[in-house]
Amino acid sequence: MGNDAQRLIPCRGEDNSFEDLEIPLSWRGESLPGYMRGKDFLLQGGKNPLAVSKERKKEIVAIYQDWLGNSQAIFLTEYIGLTMKDIDVLRDKVREVGGEFHIIKNTLGKLAFQEAGYEFPQEYFLGSTAAGFAFEDAPAMAKAMADFSKSVGFLKFKGGYLDANILSLEEIKALAELPPLPVVQAQLLNTLLAPANQLVRTLVEPARQVAAVFQAYADTESAPTES
Repeated sequence: MGNDAQRLIPCRGEDNSFEDLEIPLSWRGESLPGYMRGKDFLLQGGKNPLAVSKERKKEIVAIYQDWLGNSQAIFLTEYIGLTMKDIDVLRDKVREVGGEFHIIKNTLGKLAFQEAGYEFPQEYFLGSTAAGFAFEDAPAMAKAMADFSKSVGFLKFKGGYLDANILSLEEIKALAELPPLPVVQAQLLNTLLAPANQLVRTLVEPARQVAAVFQAYADTESAPTES
């Protein structure tokens, strides 16, 4: 999943249990029908609010599970104090490193995590909750969010996961301090090539020494003799 990931919009309705829930505009690259995008579909459901609302919840849980299944790492945060402009800025930053950042409804988030087999402390889904999904580069994603948190101040990490293993706040901080993936790959390549380069130098060195001996001998033979 990359830049074609779902674009979400905030939704606030009369039903406070859905406050701050984001409504997906598309899923798996296909746009949802217009009647499924508005808050009326989710919160009121037309003539049959209970049935449609339940179906919409299932679809949103399925989208959350899709994000979980494609993530190398997930970072859960509290976002109280952030404006929509702040969130859009953060989303741009995390998309640059192959990730997504979205507001999560606690009840639906817990359900999605449970069904995906994730264990989680209860505090992960208390208060306001937004999640960063790292699809390509977990350290770069952690760094982007950590740097944004330092600059803005309102974004606070609750915890996270790396390959479905729970991360503490200290481990998230350590992950954010790792070099980006391209740098790590270059360092690894240099480490792997170092022994080979050393071997080449070891094999070539005797030949250089022999060549130097022949050159010295040739220089001696060509030197003029004293009469």
